[in-house]
Amino acid sequence: MDFLPQGGIFAMLESATIVVKCVLGLLACMSLWSWTIIFWKIISLGRARTLILKGNDIMEDADSLSSGLTAISKTPASPLNRIGSAAVKEYKVLEKSAVSASHKRRLIKDTLRRILRQKVSSEMKKLSSSLSFLATCANGAPFIGLFGTVWGIMHSFHSIGSAKSAALAAVAPGISEALVATAIGLAVAIPATIAYNFFLGVLNGIETEMINFAGAFLNRVEREVSWVEPGGRTASAKAAVSSDRDSTEAEQE
Repeated sequence: MDFLPQGGIFAMLESATIVVKCVLGLLACMSLWSWTIIFWKIISLGRARTLILKGNDIMEDADSLSSGLTAISKTPASPLNRIGSAAVKEYKVLEKSAVSASHKRRLIKDTLRRILRQKVSSEMKKLSSSLSFLATCANGAPFIGLFGTVWGIMHSFHSIGSAKSAALAAVAPGISEALVATAIGLAVAIPATIAYNFFLGVLNGIETEMINFAGAFLNRVEREVSWVEPGGRTASAKAAVSSDRDSTEAEQE
């Protein structure tokens, strides 16, 4: 069916008003930028997810916390490397602090939990950057296109009134030109909506994996780090006491 004017869509757009042309130009820019974000997020989120899954597997199979973190650190781009490095740094600061050993033991778990939560939130903020623009396109593009359509129809009716003719041949071209704005607005919004919802699902999975890593990190610390014992004495202090006891018993014999 030949419903476009001679010359096709471009000829129809050339005859549109300046306001409609500006609306179409804005929608074209939004579409170009949203597709750039979509392709970039497919690459970046896919790579981050792969590195995080690999890092979790490494931590699960590692013999110790130290060996697991060392293996993960060989991939500096991994979000888990940054999370683990921040937690280790905070652990070393607490270890060297001047507070008592018993107080350190009470602080270590909460301190590491806070820093791990902060770093997970920071990594999620980086990974979710630019998604707000996709949401803006999804919600705003149809209304921007509708504005162009309404303006074009208003102009068409004004032209009809000036020509004093309500024939379909006089009405149809102007209205069809105006409706193009709504069609393009929907063409911008639909891919942005699909991509935004898809990326949200991917980000939820990534966040879950990073939280799992944080939990595994805390569990490893509780099992493997023994520089403070429940009695409030360090392992070295206990060894020293045991050594003194053995020496005393030997002298008595």
